Amino acid sequence: MNGRNEASGRPDHEVLVIGAGFAGIGAGIGLRRAGIEDFAILDEQDGVGGSWHANRYPGIAVDISAFSYSFAFEPFPEWSRAFPPGAELKSYADHCVRKYGLRPHLRLNAQVVRAEYDEQAHLWEVFLRDGTSMTARFVICATGWLTKPKPPGTAGLDDFAGEVVHTARWDQNLELAGRRVGLIGTGASAVQVVPEIAPRVAHLHVYQRTPIWLFPKPDVPLPKAVRRVFRAAPWAQRTLRLFTDTVTELSFVIAMIHHRQFPFLVRAGEALSRLYLRSQVGGDRELMSKLTPGYRLGCKRPSFGKGYWRAFTRDNVDLVTEPVERITATGIRTADGAEQRFDVLVLATGFHVLENLPPFPMHGTGGRELKEFWESERFQTYEGSSVKGFPNLWFIVGPYSFTGGSWFGMIDYQVTHALRVIREARRRRATEAAIRPEKHDRSFRKTLRRQRNTVFLDRSCTGSRSYYFDSRGDAPAVRPATTYEAAWRARHFDLDDYRYTRARGRVPAPAVGRPAGGEPLRRPL
Repeated sequence: MNGRNEASGRPDHEVLVIGAGFAGIGAGIGLRRAGIEDFAILDEQDGVGGSWHANRYPGIAVDISAFSYSFAFEPFPEWSRAFPPGAELKSYADHCVRKYGLRPHLRLNAQVVRAEYDEQAHLWEVFLRDGTSMTARFVICATGWLTKPKPPGTAGLDDFAGEVVHTARWDQNLELAGRRVGLIGTGASAVQVVPEIAPRVAHLHVYQRTPIWLFPKPDVPLPKAVRRVFRAAPWAQRTLRLFTDTVTELSFVIAMIHHRQFPFLVRAGEALSRLYLRSQVGGDRELMSKLTPGYRLGCKRPSFGKGYWRAFTRDNVDLVTEPVERITATGIRTADGAEQRFDVLVLATGFHVLENLPPFPMHGTGGRELKEFWESERFQTYEGSSVKGFPNLWFIVGPYSFTGGSWFGMIDYQVTHALRVIREARRRRATEAAIRPEKHDRSFRKTLRRQRNTVFLDRSCTGSRSYYFDSRGDAPAVRPATTYEAAWRARHFDLDDYRYTRARGRVPAPAVGRPAGGEPLRRPL
């Protein structure tokens, strides 16, 4: 698998999908349903599912309803709960791979270390950790956000003599019962870990830098009778999905991206969260003050929790808001000089997000590197999908891709965008599809204009320490559009916004496969 097939003039594959999480699985299903069979899906892990394959910390579960956190065309009737545990999401990923025949296309334990575009041959060459490389006409980058754990950045971490574990790399053999545990971080993983381990440990200190807006998690078991109904009448589950998607769009997405027009939506959400906090901590004003964010709802990703705030009312749990000064050989010392001794440190400090886009160097036309382009000229994309100067390349999860609503809705509309262009290039017998710079720039200017209406320009966001923001103050992690609008755009953008050209020399016709499973992905929700 090195280079192109010289005898036939073909690359190794027509399409390479990088990443085998749900984004990569969705891309693979879309390719097969479009009749494109010459593709491979690469992933550095030994299984599919992305974060749901790698993350196995106590209490891990999806924090939005599974009715929305699934493919619209593949409702899953076997969820045990409305917010199922991580193991069920992993099983769902395996189910989709089996049902849609993706196993022969998978190349696991294949870590991409860089990618380079050949301007003459109109091919991408993707280099792997094992020293081999693969070529492809088109690349769909489906790497996720939550792949590279972020350490706390506190001095002395290597000096700690006890056990250290990051939530993203949980040691299944770690024993916490009866031990003193220090946990750093109060984001989405901490919300799930804290109530799970608090009853087991001797004492738990939670070190909070930034509090999180939290909402009650309406997690209920789904009885066998309900699951039988879902199996017999899939439309019932799709109806529930329409409801949960609509609630998410109205209560969060519109509130966030149209904050200037509807500021009362954010205030209403904050009021609801404060009521929930009061119900959980029993009116303890000092604790409520510590746990209440000082930034507007939407500046930072909120979460749904069950038992997190209540855990701080336990006798064996302490919330520490003093800044961490240093990690010592025996524990943690805070800025006020207090030091606590611990047996175990749990790092719930999240991931490198924007810095990890993409997680390896990509060189486009003129040899320009993508991260360098974004660092010097701001994060920018055309319709959240493609980048000028990087032909034949589309992102599923990139700058301005995700609306903040349905993650699977995003996968759907991003796959739809890439497939429309790939099929158009095939129709024209073109070997290169490059977004026209003027169309790219117009799309980015529109994104920046619309960002003025969002909650992200609220002054309080500067203190949120949110991964939504980059060093310039832009919020490229969120697209200022509703999921419905983004889906409509993916189906209707002008295909001539791309320039289609043909490499010199012999260019074989694209291989045509039989479509699997009917029509290509179209509906976003």
